[in-house]
Amino acid sequence: MTKLKLASLQDEKPVKLSVAVPAALHRDLVAYAKILSRESGKPIEASKLIVPMVEKFIASDREFAKARGAQSKPIPKPTAPMPEGAPPTSSAPD
Repeated sequence: MTKLKLASLQDEKPVKLSVAVPAALHRDLVAYAKILSRESGKPIEASKLIVPMVEKFIASDREFAKARGAQSKPIPKPTAPMPEGAPPTSSAPD
């Protein structure tokens, strides 16, 4: 049994997106779909592979995850400067 990166396909409500792919990529998708169909015993259309492949690619891109995490982190609010001579405040018990 071949160990493919895609094990199964999720069935969710899709958002329609139209893309054009090079002929060589289409041939590879068709070949991949044939192998996956043979392994799973279920017919799989080549077009159904695109979403899980892109999802796997994005999930495995560490730099993307870092950049996305940095982008979604809230920017800390600047603290007001302490007036000169004011005693420091602490939330720790005495």
